[in-house]
Amino acid sequence: MSGSTQVWQQRSAARVQQARRDQLRVRLFLLAMVPVWAFSFAPTLARAEQAADAKAKGAAKVDALDNEPAKWLRFVDDNKGGGKLEVATGTYKNDDGVTVRLIGAVHIGEKSYYEALSKDFEKYDALLYEMVKPADAGAPQPGMKSKSMVSMFQRFLKDSLELEFQLDGIDYTKKNFVHADLDAETFAKMQDEKGESLLGLMLSQMIRELAKEMEGKGGGAAKNQPDLMELIDAFNSPDAPRRMKLILAKSFGELDEQMSGMQGTVIITERNKKAMSVLRDQIRAGKKNIGVFYGAGHLSDMESRLALMGFKRTNVEWRTAWDMSTNKADGGAEKKVD
Repeated sequence: MSGSTQVWQQRSAARVQQARRDQLRVRLFLLAMVPVWAFSFAPTLARAEQAADAKAKGAAKVDALDNEPAKWLRFVDDNKGGGKLEVATGTYKNDDGVTVRLIGAVHIGEKSYYEALSKDFEKYDALLYEMVKPADAGAPQPGMKSKSMVSMFQRFLKDSLELEFQLDGIDYTKKNFVHADLDAETFAKMQDEKGESLLGLMLSQMIRELAKEMEGKGGGAAKNQPDLMELIDAFNSPDAPRRMKLILAKSFGELDEQMSGMQGTVIITERNKKAMSVLRDQIRAGKKNIGVFYGAGHLSDMESRLALMGFKRTNVEWRTAWDMSTNKADGGAEKKVD
């Protein structure tokens, strides 16, 4: 065998090994996105169902929103090869002078995004937050590490994208922070009763999306899904974290459509019911300025529930969570009012 042939074979083998490593990295990356999608951006109950229920009861206001239901995540293209992932905060008021703000969260983001949120949180009489944790567990300490699979995946993702993890960027021990979520024991019991699992929900949604594609019915969500070769190319680029964020941000802007199959689940519906129960308790306790800090995918359902409680939306502001601009600015503190 000639020397040139050996060199060619060695190079071919190296390319095959690199391709396998690239595909493994992509699969790990996509696997990491499963809990992020489900817990951060999962979708909402149908507004029509709640309106029908209110009509049947003859009590709640079904026309309390003076606008169409809000969109909570959006990708803003800068037309220069970059863009931003923005998350909304909606402001709602009732006739009793109570103001509630639904503050969309993404669980990994720019450091400046969490710094700006932390500063804003100081102004609330009560800041309600999500977290499925044991009933006897206190608020998490900044930088506390969790052994849960979801937390481990999210930390893997924040390292891959060079972002900050929410539990590192937000101090949950502040006096005005109020836990407004199911405890882990109740969450597990409800899921068992429903025969529900995170993996099962995600697989069901993947099957639905695949069926749409095969029928030629793929919508905006499908067209923005990352291609395998595109992901591999992004992983190997000199600015891999920015490229990966850019690809994922475009997909996140359509997650309400992608995840519509999770209506009525414990992950979304039952946790939202708990959050609204805690909100009512805070209002009865005399709190007038209340923030609800929850994954962005929970908030359309919460908005509908606020409408049934007599609240009207008065404002929507946008904050940059991920900045993929080539000349990156301090986007986290930036607010845009629609």
